[in-house]
Amino acid sequence: MGTKGATPTTTATVKRLCLLVVVAALAAACGSASGQSSGLPNPMGLQGALRSPPLAKPDFTLTDTSDQPFNLQTGTAGDVTLLYFGYTNCPDVCPTTMADIALGLLKVSATVRSHVKVVFVTTDPNRDTPTVIRKWLNAFNPSFIGLTGTTAEIAAAEASVGLPPATVVPLGNGNYSVDHAAFVLAFTADNQAHVEYPSGFTDNTWAHDLPRLVKGIPAATT
Repeated sequence: MGTKGATPTTTATVKRLCLLVVVAALAAACGSASGQSSGLPNPMGLQGALRSPPLAKPDFTLTDTSDQPFNLQTGTAGDVTLLYFGYTNCPDVCPTTMADIALGLLKVSATVRSHVKVVFVTTDPNRDTPTVIRKWLNAFNPSFIGLTGTTAEIAAAEASVGLPPATVVPLGNGNYSVDHAAFVLAFTADNQAHVEYPSGFTDNTWAHDLPRLVKGIPAATT
């Protein structure tokens, strides 16, 4: 994807574009299932939920919005990586999550932004073409990485982080929503996800946690 880190835009622009995405969405609500978390000691004061044990960054390759292969491990090496599975027709959780991350990135230093990559994997490959994903992500931040693939490839990517495959929920008249896990996995530079963020965390949480995640997780918390 070429661009390292998140490109600053104005807070007003992100909020306005997020609202347009939400209003335009046609599908029903996303799922909200969360992965494992624990009440581990939290000396860094992170607001996200610490995982026990941490999750290794998976080695999957999907197709990015330039129609090029993108390997998660090599494409995000050395950076904090926020991994999220969702779909562009989601009317609430997905656009809100992307907007909150984008707004949080506006509140941290350029140095921190340069060490953060946001990776969005669609759970609706039939509708989310590379072009559709790119246009949708650009509403939040043009540096956000969008990935797609076959249904089997995406299911395998979900399984690699311990998630069940997303499921299609018919709504009638040919419409459908997609039920999927709605939380962000935060991989630090050691290629481990020590923290996860279920839906509901705001931009203030990202502004608080991202500098700490970029700094790194002390060994005592792993």
